[in-house]
Amino acid sequence: MLAFFTTIRNVISHWWYEFTLQTKLLAVATLVVSLIMSGLTFWAINTIQKDASLNDTRFGRDLGLLLAANVAPLVAEDNLTEVAQFSQRFYSSTSSVRYMLYADETGNIFFGIPFWEPEVGNSLTIERKIQLPEDYSSYNEQPMVRQHSTPDGVVTDVFIPLVANNKHLGVLAIGINPNQTAVISTNFTRDVTIAVFITIWVMVILAGVINALTITKPIKELLVGVKQIAAGNFKQRINLPLGGELGELIFSFNEMAERLERYAEQNIEELTAEKAKLETLVSTIADGAVLIDNNMQVILVNPTARRIFTWEGVDVVGKNLLHYLPHSIQMEVTRTLYEMASGECESAEFRIPLSQPTKRTIRILLTTVLNLQRESIKGIAITVQDITREVELNEAKSQFISNISHELRTPLFNIKTYIETLHDYGEDLEIKERQEFLATVNNETDRLTRLVNDVLDLSKLESGRTYSFNGVDLAQALEQTLRTYQLNAKDKGIELVQEVAPNLPLVMGNYDLLLQVFGNLIGNALKFTSAGGKVAIRAYQLEIQPIIVVADTHHNSTQLENYVSHTSCENNHQSQVRIEISDTGIGIAPEDQQAIFDRFFRVENRVHTLEGTGLGLSIVRNIMERHHSQIHLISEVGVGTTFWFDLVVFDHEISSIVENSQENTLAG
Repeated sequence: MLAFFTTIRNVISHWWYEFTLQTKLLAVATLVVSLIMSGLTFWAINTIQKDASLNDTRFGRDLGLLLAANVAPLVAEDNLTEVAQFSQRFYSSTSSVRYMLYADETGNIFFGIPFWEPEVGNSLTIERKIQLPEDYSSYNEQPMVRQHSTPDGVVTDVFIPLVANNKHLGVLAIGINPNQTAVISTNFTRDVTIAVFITIWVMVILAGVINALTITKPIKELLVGVKQIAAGNFKQRINLPLGGELGELIFSFNEMAERLERYAEQNIEELTAEKAKLETLVSTIADGAVLIDNNMQVILVNPTARRIFTWEGVDVVGKNLLHYLPHSIQMEVTRTLYEMASGECESAEFRIPLSQPTKRTIRILLTTVLNLQRESIKGIAITVQDITREVELNEAKSQFISNISHELRTPLFNIKTYIETLHDYGEDLEIKERQEFLATVNNETDRLTRLVNDVLDLSKLESGRTYSFNGVDLAQALEQTLRTYQLNAKDKGIELVQEVAPNLPLVMGNYDLLLQVFGNLIGNALKFTSAGGKVAIRAYQLEIQPIIVVADTHHNSTQLENYVSHTSCENNHQSQVRIEISDTGIGIAPEDQQAIFDRFFRVENRVHTLEGTGLGLSIVRNIMERHHSQIHLISEVGVGTTFWFDLVVFDHEISSIVENSQENTLAG
């Protein structure tokens, strides 16, 4: 039983807690009104019953006294017939009297109306004798009143002593019927109160049902719809056949949802297009770009950043950036990123060297992303630049300045030393010594001049200066170069050989630049070739996709063939002319062959025998690049070296292509 009542209590509690506050307040208000009405009803009924009882009591006493005064003399004379007639007339003339009973001093009933009917016994719940109270004699001539309940109402019993000539003859008992008006009024009040009580609850229940059907349900539907709209579901609609203000509200809601849906579709298309444009733009920029939010979650990353951070194939979008950065970068930028996210700073820059996967240097720029009002931080934009080339160029520039300073310092120091010696001790020196000093000064001046000229030439080539390209007669250019170095070769005892194929076509090039190339290559060959050696110059036309075999007294043709590569000209089917400069000099070690074209690199840095500016081959490489060609070499220490390159055969179409290419290069 206890478990049953506990279950009922839990069900009622759960049912009650599911009600809204408005429903609870309505139920409490209804209960209070019902209790008030019930209280008023009970008070009214009680008041009416008390008034009716008082009236019945007064009426019964007065009626009893009146009847006893008329009957007592007859009872004293023992004229029971007259008593019966008088009582019958009185009983018949009034409906208020329920019964009339006459008893002697001992309480035995000797006459009664309606004594012979069973109704008398039922009304008084006595048999044929009236049981009077023990203290009845103390009432003397005053009537005694009591009441008892019957199905028809409360009956008032009035006991009046029969006294005649101061002699107690018995008692008259009269039963007074309840006041029908009071009974009817009481019943009517009770019925009305019950009806009002029931009506209140029925009206409340009906109001609740109507409220649920006509107000609460639409409002709940509207609430669900608003939540769906707030969540981004603009397809939400409410279909309730209602009129009036709620109907207008639902119609306005559906219209708003439809407009939002159309607007969202338009915005999604525009945002998708803008996002595609942004992603395309970000993906095409040369620098790495990463966008993160205030929680360090990656929002956007372009391919360059993926390549720099080795994120290819790794899904980092939506992940914490700090978990995927290289350790060296993470150590540098973590604190600054959190400071920027909290608004302590707006931008920062880092230059960080990396060793994995390759050795390089990167620059990281951090910038906060603000909202349109520039009031709050929405994220952080990270720009990543691979500045390895810039660092290398800066190092090369520093090295160049250091090298040129060193190269200039040596001849200037020698010139100053000898001139000061001549100035201070010229008269004490012999003529031969003075001539040697002046010869040294002259040589150092020539060396300084060559260095300055080489630097100027290299600067012109790297500055993007425009050169005109026309048909060049290689035979003429080579002949002019050989005449220049013929005496130098003869003085050193070196054989200078020219092997130029007859009827060579004109090549596309700049005559002066080609003379400079020939001069540098032949000058280097003579410089590094000992007496009795040989320097050969060859020029011949190549067939389409040729395999070159060079016959030489000191080179293996198979070895040279392995070093041949096809030219990267504009037209792979254009004929070309190959130029080779070979010598039987000291050769170049394999570890030096990669750096031989760098500025200020000299073989004499290792052999410590000859001097030079170290810019000649760098100038040659730049000139060949201007001719859209490359300079190649094959060398063996103690055997000799061969430099070779290819030039395109001249025609007007190729000439215009080369000139346009140069103009585009300068414009870029």
